[in-house]
Parts: sequence; C-alpha cells; structure tokens
Amino acid sequence: MATIEECRAALDQLSGNLARADADVRGATAFDRSLSCHITDLDQTFTGRLDGGRIRVDSALPGPPRQKAEIRLAMTGDDLVAMVEGRLNFAKAWASGRIRLEAGFRDLLRLRSLL
Repeated sequence: MATIEECRAALDQLSGNLARADADVRGATAFDRSLSCHITDLDQTFTGRLDGGRIRVDSALPGPPRQKAEIRLAMTGDDLVAMVEGRLNFAKAWASGRIRLEAGFRDLLRLRSLL
C-alpha cells in the first residue's frame, strides 16, 4: 500500500508531467481551479489548485475533503502511484469506477483531452 509520502511525490510528479506535456495537454490544464484528491485507502485528502498547467498541493488532511473543490479526484494510493508511473490507464480506470473524477461540465470538457 502506498504511503502518504509516496502519494505526495506522485502528485508532484504528475504536476511536473503536466508542465512538460505537449501544447494540447497543457492547454487543457491551463486554467485556475481548486482541486482535491482523496486517497481512499489512507483516508487522506490533498487539497490545492490546478493553476497554469501545474498542480499546487497546499495541504494534506485526514478524512474526506472538507470543502467541495471545483475538480475532485478519489482513488487508492496505489492507483495514484500506478497512474503517474504509467502502469494504470486513467481513462479505463475512470470508466470502470476505480478512479472518480468529479467536476463541472465545462471543466470536464476541457479535461477530456487528458483522457
């Protein structure tokens, strides 16, 4: 089972991956939205912002998200690490319910190029 530190490192790596991505992917994430990522098996939530194509993590708190972020993710720590390492396909995991993504319709349309 992934640790909190491994999950935080995976989010940092994901942020770096987004920043180095091609123009289409960077364009899909180049907006300012609040973000939460609930690690279900550890019952921890990372909160921060998706801003300018990068993920900025501001805090990690126990339990589910305390406030409703504009973009909300939920998954196990192992799935987060596997997704960032390229061993888990986000679109397939999302379609099967293994990863939950909730956002407004307009944000989902912008994020669709990541799938």
